[in-house]
Amino acid sequence: MALDFAAGCLGGAAGVLVGHPFDTVKVRLQVQNVDKPLYRGTMHCFQSIIRQESMLGLYKGIGSPLMGLTFINAIVFGVQGNAMRKLGRDTPLNQFLAGASAGAIQCVICCPMELAKTRMQLQGTGEKKSKNKMYKNSLDCLVRIYRREGIRGINRGMVTTLVREMPGFGVYFLAYDSLTRFLGCEPEDPYMIPKLLFAGGMSGIASWLSTYPMDVIKSRLQADGVGGVNKYNGIVDCVRQSFQKEGWRAFSRGLVSTLLRAFPVNATTFATVTLFLMYMRDGQECSLQDSGVAASATTDADDQHLSRRSTTSVTTVGTSVL
Repeated sequence: MALDFAAGCLGGAAGVLVGHPFDTVKVRLQVQNVDKPLYRGTMHCFQSIIRQESMLGLYKGIGSPLMGLTFINAIVFGVQGNAMRKLGRDTPLNQFLAGASAGAIQCVICCPMELAKTRMQLQGTGEKKSKNKMYKNSLDCLVRIYRREGIRGINRGMVTTLVREMPGFGVYFLAYDSLTRFLGCEPEDPYMIPKLLFAGGMSGIASWLSTYPMDVIKSRLQADGVGGVNKYNGIVDCVRQSFQKEGWRAFSRGLVSTLLRAFPVNATTFATVTLFLMYMRDGQECSLQDSGVAASATTDADDQHLSRRSTTSVTTVGTSVL
């Protein structure tokens, strides 16, 4: 359990470092003013941010995902594993339900984390040199929001986060389980790691496609109020206004950058998790043998886990992970 937790943290951190620039572009495209758009598309957004804010502009708000990383992975691993044990049978439906339960509970951390990330990503938008920054970092952002709006303020977008994360995590776990079974991922397979990378990447894409419209609404609600102006009265009003102004395209803004991000993020996460667990468990087995302790002392659950999925567990970060 401790190794899974540590591996998830390392894998998640690697995924955040690889995917955060894409996430910044996604958020900018999702919330930009459609009447006076700053960006023409994904590539133009990338170029504009680098030109106006340098490469560091792509990593605005990264502190928030990294701060919440340990707690999110602990919740996801713990809840999903316990849910599967409670459900008893390893079936597709149970994989979905266990994933959905993990997604729901981790929203307690995910929602404030993504709020800070979104506000930081939008800070200085369109400015060549932002001299008057409202927030110094992600923690300062959350503190300031709490002082102004209380608990309700730092949980802005909680309902939309729940609606996104529950089916999103369910689809992710289900897709990963189905793909690893179909591909036949076994420890002795020389192509095990490429298969796991492919399964993780495609599972991330499937998860995003299943919940992306709700992610757009979440981003717009969490960005609402920046600059002192509130445009939306709630979820329904945000959906209505977005549709009236932009049509159905409103709910797919930033999708390209999200899908471009989904595959490498999940591939990086799974590679890191796999290599870490294989290295650590090989070391443990050597230590047990040197001490004269039989390697069969591992539990049946661990044996099953290793044989069917190698040394990996499903990890996502904030949905957003996802």
